[in-house]
Amino acid sequence: MNNSPLKFLGVQVNALNILQLNSLVAESITQQKKYLIANHNLNSLHIFHHDSKMREFYKKADYTHIDGMPLVLIGKLRGYSLKREHRVTYADWVWPLMEEAATKGWKVFYLGSKPGVADKGAEILRQKFPGLKIACAHGYIDVDKDSQENQDTIAAINAFQPHILMVGMSMPRQEHWILDNLEQLHTNAILPSGACMDYVAGVVPTPPRWMGRMGLEWSYRLISEPKRLWKRYLVQPWFICKLLIQEY
Repeated sequence: MNNSPLKFLGVQVNALNILQLNSLVAESITQQKKYLIANHNLNSLHIFHHDSKMREFYKKADYTHIDGMPLVLIGKLRGYSLKREHRVTYADWVWPLMEEAATKGWKVFYLGSKPGVADKGAEILRQKFPGLKIACAHGYIDVDKDSQENQDTIAAINAFQPHILMVGMSMPRQEHWILDNLEQLHTNAILPSGACMDYVAGVVPTPPRWMGRMGLEWSYRLISEPKRLWKRYLVQPWFICKLLIQEY
């Protein structure tokens, strides 16, 4: 797939919609390659410029899709032909991805969420997509690379032999974990997926999809989880404005 990276605000992203992302996952599986498919939003952009390990993670990424309408709008300001469909969040992508996994027999392993949450989400997905092969492990582990718990988790993942590994531990913990363990993971597509399974399981309310399309999803999330997200949505954007002014 010819998808040259777009460069702005010090990062690189690829203009990818859900169909193209599914095609990349399929490509990694059919060609027996390991693809790290990352994503960028305003939160990751802020962390990227303050965390050297996060920058190292994105250097390793084969593709980085856009997960945030502000980045689509900023990209347009920079002259790139970005469309609304190029903003892909896991609240939207998880369903067509799991449907294709069930249809094609791909095995999925999800690492993340609190104990019990991923199992609940996986059962919901199995009911919706009969035949889906999915296994889970919670993300509340000792993520030190050499810890016994971490090594046991990697062993469980590799024993399942997944085609797709989804890691949902929030930023930047999930990216750090993937970077630390990338060489040990035997899988094809690796997807840092945030609170994906929390939404599927209903533990975190999913914003109305029209709000996502309009770029207003942040307001719903802020109202739903003000204590956790106020800084992300009310403070960090000022740093992005500063970056934008410097770039211009």
